[in-house]
Amino acid sequence: MRVHFIAIGGSIMHNLAITLAEQGHQVTGSDDQIVEPSKSRLEKAQLLPSELGWFPDKVTEELDAIILGKHALEDNSELEKARQLGVKIYSYPEFVYEQSINKTRVVIAGTYGKTTVTSMIMHVLKKMEVDFDYLVGAQLEGFDSLVKLTNTNPLIIIEGDEYYASTLDNRSKFHLYHPNIALITGIEWDSFRTVISSEDYFDQFRKFIESITPKGTLIYNKDNASLHQILEETKDLKFNRHGYKLPEYSINKGVTSVTVCGHEYSLKVFGKHNLSNIVGAYTVCEWLGVKRNEFYTAIQDFKSSIRYLEFVASGNGSVVYQDFAHSPSKVKSSIHAIKEQFPAKALVTFIELNPYDAVEEELMMQYKHSMQESDHAVAFVNLNSYKEKNITTVELEDQLAKAFDHPSFHIINDVVELESFLESFRSNGYNLLFMSSNTHNGINIASLADKFLKEA
Repeated sequence: MRVHFIAIGGSIMHNLAITLAEQGHQVTGSDDQIVEPSKSRLEKAQLLPSELGWFPDKVTEELDAIILGKHALEDNSELEKARQLGVKIYSYPEFVYEQSINKTRVVIAGTYGKTTVTSMIMHVLKKMEVDFDYLVGAQLEGFDSLVKLTNTNPLIIIEGDEYYASTLDNRSKFHLYHPNIALITGIEWDSFRTVISSEDYFDQFRKFIESITPKGTLIYNKDNASLHQILEETKDLKFNRHGYKLPEYSINKGVTSVTVCGHEYSLKVFGKHNLSNIVGAYTVCEWLGVKRNEFYTAIQDFKSSIRYLEFVASGNGSVVYQDFAHSPSKVKSSIHAIKEQFPAKALVTFIELNPYDAVEEELMMQYKHSMQESDHAVAFVNLNSYKEKNITTVELEDQLAKAFDHPSFHIINDVVELESFLESFRSNGYNLLFMSSNTHNGINIASLADKFLKEA
């Protein structure tokens, strides 16, 4: 095929372009901004556009397909040319479906945990030397790309998200895959991550369930209360249903083990979310023909997916983890997981707040008591961002202290002050959890861990 990518620089888009070129297709692309690592990877694959911008001349009637990225707006000149010529235009999920229509499609969905479950399944299948295609939203250890799409593999594992497909298609991406096997980790609406109403958000998952192929399978988390109503509303649909729940587990000297049918398996991950995700991943693998002992033996050396209770460093009997904090409920559950895993250690929890969220008093009040299990709670906020908001430092600090309502709450607004604060603990008797939904404002987490773990 001859395929042209409009907005080739996106994380999934450039990976899809590379894998298609590797399969022998003729691939071109355009974008007005391409950053690392997309730029280097496209350059290595000889797919990097010679110049940035949109060039309608690249769009001709000889093209078999246009793949349209979310970054491209509806008035994009290349898109307009494609529509004039009648060239077939796909969002990337539409294209992936077309290329995998004869494969067994496994789609993992849910507000939280879908990357982790997807990576667990991929980890086990790889260890068992099963050939499969995949599409995942984050770079995973042991896999070179976010996308693998072949003409030969009979199975594809897809991380499906609920956000719209393209500027021309406001359907959720995961509505377009039509899974043979679908898994939902759970549904949680919150104002931090979702601009649509809770009713509309839940409706996306209802439609996802309706998109499962006839005689397909829905695997779902029985511990997630929000799923119960949707399952009841879709009970007349004709497919298999298989619920899973948190397994029996124990913690001994900082190591979590699960007990399955009388056998104990020690793990490298911990926390109830991870343990629940393991059972969900097993249930998918079971439907794919993997035996129980094969799965749990393979999952024992699985490490956390990127920035979800991810180990950073250890020393002097202390450990440092980092985590991707989506919302107050996520902050609370991750802190609980660390305290449960290391009950004898005091915990310093550091949360980096988006400066534009931090000034919204009503939004911050949702964090109330979310850090109560931490012995010391630290909020890092870039105070330089508040000049335009007409709020003083003192006012902001009072507002945040009231919102978090923690007996040992600290506000830090520059890296030097943060380093000094961490050094003051000298790590003895403490663990550190670093949480952020941002890009750390250039903060080097490994360097902070070194400061924290230095000898007393």
